[in-house]
Amino acid sequence: MFRFPLLILLPLALFVAACSPPETPEEAAPRPALVVQPGGAEALMDIFPGEVRARYEPELAFRIAGKISRRLVTVGDRVKKGQPLAELNAADVGLELDAARARLASARADHQLAASELDRYRPLLERGVVSGSQFDAVRSRFQAAEAQLEQARAQMDVARNQAGYAVLEAPDNGVIARRLAEAGQVVAAGQTVFVLAVDGDREVRIDLPEQDMDRFKVGDEVTIELWSRPGDTFPGRIRELAPAADPASRTFEARVAFDNQAVGADLGQSARVLVHGANGADTLSLPLAAVTADDGNPYVWVVNPDDLTLTKTPVKTGAYHAERVPVLGGLAADAWVVAAGTQVLREGQKIRPVDRQNRPVRLNQKGGE
Repeated sequence: MFRFPLLILLPLALFVAACSPPETPEEAAPRPALVVQPGGAEALMDIFPGEVRARYEPELAFRIAGKISRRLVTVGDRVKKGQPLAELNAADVGLELDAARARLASARADHQLAASELDRYRPLLERGVVSGSQFDAVRSRFQAAEAQLEQARAQMDVARNQAGYAVLEAPDNGVIARRLAEAGQVVAAGQTVFVLAVDGDREVRIDLPEQDMDRFKVGDEVTIELWSRPGDTFPGRIRELAPAADPASRTFEARVAFDNQAVGADLGQSARVLVHGANGADTLSLPLAAVTADDGNPYVWVVNPDDLTLTKTPVKTGAYHAERVPVLGGLAADAWVVAAGTQVLREGQKIRPVDRQNRPVRLNQKGGE
């Protein structure tokens, strides 16, 4: 029996293998792919971290300059209206008060002398003993003394007020939120010493990015959640928007008001403000990973439920959110879309759909994420 040598058979086998047609995508084993269905507009939500603050937070400062001799409260102390918070060294203002008191006494004495002289000259003028010009001079001195007396009284009031300004008092009931000066420190007039969180309304302070400012306006309804009470949400509304960005962070401060009697939030608590998407109620949304772009044109991979093959489907998207993107057109609400690994997929590729727990998904049944 004739036998081919082994060296002849091996090249022949390689030639036959090379001439065989390549394995088609349909013949390859379907790869698992995470699939989801579009969510509604309620899934579009931005989250902004914030802090519970008082609605009114006046910055308290002395109205005169001086050295702080005593600090009577610290951060967290509850104070009442009119309660002393700090004191300045009152030696200088005390001297000013003494000087004003002396000027007032001198002006009062001059006024009395001018009044007595005027009383003496009046009958002399009537008897013709003195001329009219002499009487006018005496009356003018009296009027000048009267004006100087009024000036001295006003200076006395100012000096008395200055002495009172050496004590910084609470303008309302509240809690000391911040302390910005210490005993022994020399402060200027108007320099903030304390920040008072006034009792009453509470708000959540958040910072909004510059690119999102057009989405918000005063009065918008939002949802608030305290970090200490996850899952417990309550309504709020935007009460105030800063007209200019912070020069350091380039963000805009916003204040969100809520009913603290129903919530019972404490000052300084961390909170989250949840803002729902501004798109229409019928707007669809997808996870960010489900949307891919080709030359700036977004598209998704839609799964054919009959044969589990992929179709590249262009879509129209809205403004991207933190975790999801609104789909404004090009996608049906009941479509199944690949939500991971979209950059390695091909047109017509067959997949094995699974959910986030790697469980098989039956596409002929309606379901979400």
